[in-house]
Amino acid sequence: MWRQLFEVTVMNLRQLRFRLGSSAVVVVGIAGVAAVLVALLAMAAGLQTTLGRTGAPDRAIVLRAGTDSEAASRIGVEELGIVATLPQAVEAAAHLVVAADLPKRRSGVEANVALRGVGSAALAIHSEIRLVRGRLFEPGRNEIVAGRSAAAEFDGVDIGGAVRIRDAEWTVVGVFEAEGSAYESELWGDLATIRSVFRRDGWVSSVRVRVAGSERIDDLARHVEEDPRLDLTVQSERSYFARQSAGLVRTITTFGRAVAVIMAVGAALAALNAMHTAISARAVEVATLRALGFGTVAIVGSVMAESLALAALGGLLGGAIAYLGFDGFTASALSGESNLQVAFDFAVTPALLGEGLLWAMALGAIGGIVPALRAAWAPIATALRG
Repeated sequence: MWRQLFEVTVMNLRQLRFRLGSSAVVVVGIAGVAAVLVALLAMAAGLQTTLGRTGAPDRAIVLRAGTDSEAASRIGVEELGIVATLPQAVEAAAHLVVAADLPKRRSGVEANVALRGVGSAALAIHSEIRLVRGRLFEPGRNEIVAGRSAAAEFDGVDIGGAVRIRDAEWTVVGVFEAEGSAYESELWGDLATIRSVFRRDGWVSSVRVRVAGSERIDDLARHVEEDPRLDLTVQSERSYFARQSAGLVRTITTFGRAVAVIMAVGAALAALNAMHTAISARAVEVATLRALGFGTVAIVGSVMAESLALAALGGLLGGAIAYLGFDGFTASALSGESNLQVAFDFAVTPALLGEGLLWAMALGAIGGIVPALRAAWAPIATALRG
């Protein structure tokens, strides 16, 4: 049986060069499904990776209780002082996050970018921030430094250039990196200056607290919850940013698989039609093999092997298209509850390429099974008459 299966399969695969047209339809259709699926899932993976790597394990973020984002949070100066003196706090720093409208380089359409006001304490606590060009902003001046992704994504965000935010001119004096985190999508400036320009005197958006080990974050959260003077909530910085991306990642993933399913229907029908045509053209040949004693398993297995081979080729082609066209491609999207743009790079991972190949093989199996069974069960006498 296995020898028969091998011989018939090899014969079918050798004849593929005589059916390039129908074979190309199958390969291209399945490649399109795999490429679209992998590209869309790579978008979700890139966003999740960017937000998931934001923050340090020993850093907590303190927000107003009941708020889901820094942009909606308000913490008074008195509460800030209390948090900074808690026994679990090794260091504490205030942050103010406001939205700035800037045009995108590619489209010219204005989008919200986070403008983060920080002081010297915040710069000390964020050890991942590293200037790569220019210099740091000076306190008391309308100067900003841009994250690497923000500088690439928004028009006018160039060193020495000026952008207009809240009826004021802000000079871009530097570009920084933050280990590929969401902070690279932001603009950073002096806390006091931004509070003055945006009339945010008397409060900040959040407090970053560095603790002596990640296990101390839960102790800090309990202390803040039990303090009657505070109406605040505490969570790890990494958990906060991971939650910011969760909803959007689910939406992109669901949309990607839904689009792939719709395309897969067409690809499966194309594969089914191509394999049916190929088998019909070889009906006499298949019947002759059966008359010579080749069994059902050999016939069905050889047709399925041919269909799966074409599907594998389509899956590999689609994965290559997605990898070469989208891996590392920079895009931006609104992040969760904050409604602020986060720039990220598409991440075409081996796991996604494997998923695309599995989808391709499934389509090949669906497209090949009916023609295979029909070829194996057709009456031999009828098939021999063509």
